Amino acid sequence: MKNKTSVATQEGDRCPDNSAFKQQRLPAWKPQLTIASVLSSFFLTGAFCLAMGVCLVLSANSVREIQIDYSDKCSDCSKLRENSSNWNKECHCSINFTLKEDILGDVFMYYGLQNFYQNHRRYMMSRSDAQLLGRNVNIQRSYCAPFSTYRNGTPMAPCGAIANSMFNDTIDLFYNRNSSVIQVPLLKTGNSWWTDKNVKFHNPKSHNLSSAFAGTAHPPYWQKPVYLLDEKDERNNGYVNDDFIVWMRVSAFATFRNLYRRVRRTRHFADGLPAGNYTFRISYNFPVTRFKGRKHVILSTVVWSGGSNPFLGIAYVVSGAAATLTGFVITGIHLKLRKKKTYFQKQ
Repeated sequence: MKNKTSVATQEGDRCPDNSAFKQQRLPAWKPQLTIASVLSSFFLTGAFCLAMGVCLVLSANSVREIQIDYSDKCSDCSKLRENSSNWNKECHCSINFTLKEDILGDVFMYYGLQNFYQNHRRYMMSRSDAQLLGRNVNIQRSYCAPFSTYRNGTPMAPCGAIANSMFNDTIDLFYNRNSSVIQVPLLKTGNSWWTDKNVKFHNPKSHNLSSAFAGTAHPPYWQKPVYLLDEKDERNNGYVNDDFIVWMRVSAFATFRNLYRRVRRTRHFADGLPAGNYTFRISYNFPVTRFKGRKHVILSTVVWSGGSNPFLGIAYVVSGAAATLTGFVITGIHLKLRKKKTYFQKQ
């Protein structure tokens, strides 16, 4: 009897307390799924998604965009760059094109890469965020290897495969107006995210950048040190250079575009780019032939929903159509079952 009593006592000790929470007696709301509420939710969701999708698709289609592939048009420079011994030789090519209509508003210039896989795990990890914050760190303990130090022990600044492979083509735009050639003014700054420029990237503290990066060397594929990326604007140098910051935000897909410049709206280009003949003059430095890549230069406007990408709008349209179709299917099933129920009740 003692053993049975002790076992019962132990089992009673393991029971939850007699409270509303542990005994699941708290007040709760349980929705009553009637046919009216279910159908209204499906049809309202479908109508909202369809309306939003149509607006997004129309907005994306209103973007003016011109995309030019210059991989083959600069084939001579491409062949020159495939030989690493020609790294110090300059190569330029020109591409002519015509705008049949004015591109009004803010015009953005992008460079696009195709078949360049930035989403490889080891590539994405090959960076030192502490170094990019301007801290004095031992990069040999980071994930930058093999682009961390040279054989003589000199650390690289910045280190890592992402920084080493930075896009370094120079693209200028010229407007052929009558018999004169006018260079389109382009803005180099203001193209990166505010959080990147002011939070994630900082230069080492020093009275000048050259002394701040003393004792370091630029990555192997770079032609000049990080503190001379922009020789015309001292504030756009080092780790806070806009081109460098934009490149360090890696893409999830093998085909991507990055913001390169913005057209400065002044003089002949106060309203945007007027119709006429234009020329891209490209200093070709970034090789893509070995990995079967392609390079593009894009001129585009933006709208309230972003650039020329109808994917989100199409996704909304598909979701809205699916929700609406589901509503009609449920309505048909309900009417069919109600007719059967009425028939059996009459019998």
